[in-house]
Amino acid sequence: MRLFHHMELRLVQSDQLTSDSALLRDCEPTDTAILIIEDQAEFSRTRFHKQRVTLVLSAMRHFAEHVEKQGYTVYYTRLTDDPTLAIQTALEESGTETVTLMASASYGVDSRWVEYIKRAKGSATVLDNDMFMSERLEKPIRLEKDKSARMESFYRKMRRAYDILMDEAGPVGGKWNYDKENRKPPKEGLKFPEIPRFEPDPIVRGAIDDVEATFPDHFGSAIPMHWPVTHDQANTMLQDFFDYRFENFGTYQDAMIDGKDELFHSMISSSLNIGLLEPESVCLQAEQQYIDGAAPLNAVEGFIRQILGWREFVYQLYCANMPGYDERNHLNATRPLPGLYWTGDTKMRCMAESVRPVIERGLSHHIQRLMITGNFSLLAGVDPQELNEWYSLGFVDAWHWVVTPNVIGMATFADGGLMASKPYAASANYINRMSNYCGQCTYSPKKL
Repeated sequence: MRLFHHMELRLVQSDQLTSDSALLRDCEPTDTAILIIEDQAEFSRTRFHKQRVTLVLSAMRHFAEHVEKQGYTVYYTRLTDDPTLAIQTALEESGTETVTLMASASYGVDSRWVEYIKRAKGSATVLDNDMFMSERLEKPIRLEKDKSARMESFYRKMRRAYDILMDEAGPVGGKWNYDKENRKPPKEGLKFPEIPRFEPDPIVRGAIDDVEATFPDHFGSAIPMHWPVTHDQANTMLQDFFDYRFENFGTYQDAMIDGKDELFHSMISSSLNIGLLEPESVCLQAEQQYIDGAAPLNAVEGFIRQILGWREFVYQLYCANMPGYDERNHLNATRPLPGLYWTGDTKMRCMAESVRPVIERGLSHHIQRLMITGNFSLLAGVDPQELNEWYSLGFVDAWHWVVTPNVIGMATFADGGLMASKPYAASANYINRMSNYCGQCTYSPKKL
């Protein structure tokens, strides 16, 4: 048995895989022990997509190796249905009675860990989560409970606070938002760069085996698994985006093309949501692309708006209105989620092409999510809680804090207008304009 007296014990959760947070930023490896536990219940309460579970487990195991190389003592426990014993062992061997953890971004997760720690006869200290840019400010930018808020005003506050894409006269280029220049439909002959594919190393292969053995009934398949699972891989994906896709991202970010799943998108949301990338650094690197003349303003502003604006806004809306926000159903929609969301078996080409990559890889981009799978559920009167569950388990970048406002607030208007001024509904004409789905579909967008 290893015995370390007076070492701090810090619990790193599955979506906090970074040293750049309140949890580890000021720690010294010589007097800090790190506790990482794969809580099997976390991955079984919701039948997450196998790719999502594989990604998270792989990233957790890689992060453990990373901090161990930095000199930290690491107590790591693989899939367990009772974290209590692992916590007891870490408390005894590190010579402390207290576990320090950082608040989770998703509601209720902290209380589970605090309960585990209490069962292990320890005490818990919970730090504020500062992995979001809106929380890192001297005066955090937050929203009020049950009060309508709009992303645009929030986004402008964030731009000013971080002085991003700003000059002495105001926003660079004279406009805050270039959204109207982000909606061009796909044109014939567009060519899309190959996206980096990260081949599974032994850690990832082990995670694949564990997922298939432990969660055989979960959605989708664990293979092929090519998502970034380390900080280096995530940065490679980001740099590849800047080098080969960023120039066209802004113009075509709302486009949809049959059989083309990535288009010009960055593919970094899963990395941001577990800590492999730091949002401020990503925004500053994107801004530098504009300063260097490597990317046009409509691309840079549109990309930064998604991270500095939308991602932060969604988090703050969630924090202000939980608990209970996920139970809202303003339009009293009660129809069950259609089976096609699980199988992709439908003659509607747009739905089939939006569900297919979810089944295959836990993937679809924001317009497929909002304007097709979300829009269909809104128009059909599908129970928003059922849709929220599908989104939560279907995507590799899904966490309760980010999925819930996007489904309850944006896609289904179930929050009654806290997020949006009106239901975000659209006809097939929009899909026909922004995609090539309708030309290959059984149904005509011009007929009711």
